[in-house]
Amino acid sequence: MQGNVTIQENGIKQLDNYIGGAWQEAGNAKYTAVKNPANGEEIAQVRLSTKEDVDLAVKAAKKAQKEWALVPAPERADYLYEIGRIMIEKKEHLSQVLTKEMGKVIEEARGEVQEGIDMAFYMAGEGRRLVGETVPSELQNKFAMSVRAPIGVVGLITPWNFPIAIATWKSFPAIVAGNTFVWKPATETPLMAYEMALIFEEVGLPKGVANVVFGAGSEVGTAMIENPDVRVISFTGSTDTGRRIAELGGRHLKKVSLEMGGKNAVIVLEDADLDLAVEGILWSAFGTAGQRCTACSRVIVHKNVKKELEQRLVEEMKQLTIGDGSDESVKVGPVVNAGSIEKIANYVEIGKKEGAKLLAGGSALTEGELAKGHYFEPTLFTDVKWDSRLAQEEIFGPVVSLIEVESLEEAIEVNNSVIFGLSSSIFSRDVNKVFQAQRDLDTGIVYVNAGTTGAEIHLPFGGTKGTGNGNRDSGKAALDVFTEWKSVYVDFSGKLQRAQIDNS
Repeated sequence: MQGNVTIQENGIKQLDNYIGGAWQEAGNAKYTAVKNPANGEEIAQVRLSTKEDVDLAVKAAKKAQKEWALVPAPERADYLYEIGRIMIEKKEHLSQVLTKEMGKVIEEARGEVQEGIDMAFYMAGEGRRLVGETVPSELQNKFAMSVRAPIGVVGLITPWNFPIAIATWKSFPAIVAGNTFVWKPATETPLMAYEMALIFEEVGLPKGVANVVFGAGSEVGTAMIENPDVRVISFTGSTDTGRRIAELGGRHLKKVSLEMGGKNAVIVLEDADLDLAVEGILWSAFGTAGQRCTACSRVIVHKNVKKELEQRLVEEMKQLTIGDGSDESVKVGPVVNAGSIEKIANYVEIGKKEGAKLLAGGSALTEGELAKGHYFEPTLFTDVKWDSRLAQEEIFGPVVSLIEVESLEEAIEVNNSVIFGLSSSIFSRDVNKVFQAQRDLDTGIVYVNAGTTGAEIHLPFGGTKGTGNGNRDSGKAALDVFTEWKSVYVDFSGKLQRAQIDNS
């Protein structure tokens, strides 16, 4: 044992659960390999936990929550300030670890860590607000107000594509609101959860407030949902998994928050700044190798500028450098695993069969050093039909479809035709068209003269339709997931007053 992990003879770390302020010993636990998607190297082994591990973590969280809820919110916030400070100190280390286990290029990894830092300080500020409401009573000598109350133990299920940012969106508001949590990170990216647990330990967060349980969703996630002491489940991931969580959570009367898929579009009108539009499309489509729920998967372009936009995109795509994200010069890193390569390649074939024209890319990269990892060429289709599978289904890879339209109204209709509603974008210099679009685009996030990515932590994050179930991460809206509203009436009249009866 070295520090908080077991080190095997080959130097590989074995990551174990962090429960009740202590690191579980390996025992007879099973493990699975964690591999760097850039080169296939094994970088760690992660515990495959069981229902018993989950129950142990929930028990620790429930015990801690009673005391934690009594800690004044500004004092709870002090822990977040300290967490943010340490994250600043460790920013480069955390960024390098993130790139190594997830694959995104290092500048994006630094941005993601910064997002977690920002969330720490933002939610710490909410410790001195957690705003309720006072309203006039309809009776004399009576005071009426509403306050936020913590819910209890919450379960957090986070994805591999943003292993630290999304975790902070969920855990930090839970902490400041007076809850404790059990966090199941993705098995592909457990190292960031391990690093955050070290930080929780370093700041002296009371034992049991933060608990990390590694393992598969089918085992750990299901156990969290079925445990009666877990009051909230906050999930980010695929729509299919989200549906199953909603169904199971409903049977157990859980409060469930879901943030799921996207099929996001950039609209380019004939008056758009095409240089800016190309830059925004490339960043939105190929950043994180297209593995974002907000990634641009469709470009809805006015027919008068379609050819020019195609040409510019193809030329600029040639300049994208592909490789190991730890190389500062690389702009597009690997996808997460071989299964993703297979899925992306399958959609390329679907697009061809549907009659779309392939302008660039379309293949996995399997030569030289790239053969060791999981790389797919940035891919561009044109003449894509708005109702085709290529234009309707989430691919989660570096594939973009160009769809021609004749008007803003048609562009909005095409944008809204998918089952998802996360992010949308419009490039135009016409303020009237911009305001019409931001009103009529059926997405939770709308960008004007920018791509489909770039959300800031002080605004709500989430979407409509198949993207979620109405809840939001980030911003003050995140507190709604982790608090209950409590209405309080104080009658100082010295007599019984019956609302709606004595005032009629």
